[in-house]
Amino acid sequence: RKQAIEYSTSSSDDEFESKPSLTHKAKRALRRRRKLEKETKQLIKQEELKRLHKAQAVQRQLEELEERQRALEIFGVKLEKELRGESDSGTKDETQMLHEWFELVLEKNKLMRYESELLIIAQELELEDHQSRLEQKLREKMAIDDSLKDEMDLNEEDEI
Repeated sequence: RKQAIEYSTSSSDDEFESKPSLTHKAKRALRRRRKLEKETKQLIKQEELKRLHKAQAVQRQLEELEERQRALEIFGVKLEKELRGESDSGTKDETQMLHEWFELVLEKNKLMRYESELLIIAQELELEDHQSRLEQKLREKMAIDDSLKDEMDLNEEDEI
């Protein structure tokens, strides 16, 4: 009986009972980590798609802006010729033509400011994309155990 009690309380039994719980905890932690990594990848992908859609919208707006600027340029050349008397359009008053010309210049300046804003937005999107890629690269580097990294890997991680 005494031997039975000693056998049931031996340390090997405690180790045997704790090992399955450790592996279960480790498996659970691994599952949690994989789930978190998957969710992170999905978020990154969604952010990339948002930036892509925004970049496409900016590109469309820049193309439309270029067309409007081209049309204004053509109209401006015609109006300047009329103001100089090179065109035979005697129906318009000179003050009316000057008023149209000033409105044209204001519109052109407005379009140029808008173009500058769009270019800044495009540059911002490029920087955000670059930052996201660097963050992803750093995550991948940091996921590797430090003992497995050589000096070049560590330097690259520091540089990122």
